[in-house]
Amino acid sequence: MKVVVTGIGITSALGNLNQSWQKLLEGKSAVGLNQPFAELPPLPLALINSQPVDLTSLTKQVVETAVKSSGLTLPLPECGVVIGSSRGYQGMLEKLAKKQLIQDSQQDNLEQDDGSFINLLPHQPAIFTASQIGTTGPVLAPMAACATGIWAIARAVELIETGQCQQVIAGAVESPITPLTIAGFRKMGALAQTGAYPFDRSREGLVLGEGAAILVLESAEFARQRSAKIYGQIRGCGLTNDASYGSAPDLSGKSALSAIAQCLKRSGLAAEDIDYVHAHGTATQLNDRHEANLIQHIFPQRVAVSSTKGATGHTLGASGALGVAFCLMAIENQVLPPCVGFNDAEFDLDLVRYGRESQVENVLCLSFGFGGQNAALVLSKV
Repeated sequence: MKVVVTGIGITSALGNLNQSWQKLLEGKSAVGLNQPFAELPPLPLALINSQPVDLTSLTKQVVETAVKSSGLTLPLPECGVVIGSSRGYQGMLEKLAKKQLIQDSQQDNLEQDDGSFINLLPHQPAIFTASQIGTTGPVLAPMAACATGIWAIARAVELIETGQCQQVIAGAVESPITPLTIAGFRKMGALAQTGAYPFDRSREGLVLGEGAAILVLESAEFARQRSAKIYGQIRGCGLTNDASYGSAPDLSGKSALSAIAQCLKRSGLAAEDIDYVHAHGTATQLNDRHEANLIQHIFPQRVAVSSTKGATGHTLGASGALGVAFCLMAIENQVLPPCVGFNDAEFDLDLVRYGRESQVENVLCLSFGFGGQNAALVLSKV
């Protein structure tokens, strides 16, 4: 069964879908020196507003945009929901914990906060979305670190392919700019000091960014019956795990290569059929080198490559879903987005420096996450 995309909704630090795409093609970046927390020093961050975004409002807005884009009207009582997040409501939980510590002499505070605590559990964006669209269909809330977005879309495809749903709203949302997240990545030495420069010889590390991307997926037959606009087809997915290190990839690349190989096989395509690779491209030393080696191994003939994190920042669990949305825009517009922030090549890759007009039929989107999560997804023009 063919699965197609009929609706797209995104919000990044660059703006909505059209704003993000246009600014991306112009080589603009939303990364700036900021710090919303007085106890921490300024760092490059990609904020949607001046303060960390509210995850519930962000989710509601992007779901609404995706549904409107699809031409559907609410309610959607049989629609599936697969919306993941890596950090979820961590920022709100940190505030709640801080408040509790400050006021811990009051015995009844925990009971008073219990209701809000329940609403901050990791699966709540998916639950809120189900309520928003009026569905009683299956609701899933994947968490796979920075591979969450593609994993969520892959699970949505599975719901359609197995006949459980004809339509699924899928993607990922992230509001990761919190004191604990910043402190944790600083402790690891993973944060950049001036900006995000994927695959550049002078790359410094990742830049945290906020964002969300939600797609409306449908069986091709169902979409055609209602004469829906089709942005592209999801041809295949590959998901593996290194089962190796908690915070670094297995440098042998075996399981990551396996994920890409699975994805291509399930898509019925060879490496030579891929016109563009949207790379994970975090701008960290180790991960960019690891990913460059993978791409060189799979595509010895050289394929166009870019990462959009130099423009949007690294939206962690939402990054793969944002990448898929940008891949669909590349297919629709027949233009490849540039690798914003890239200047001096360290790797023998065909990195896209500026928006490049190109024949775009098949694209590969990659995501890699802590714990050795490897995710690959192929999209094709219909």
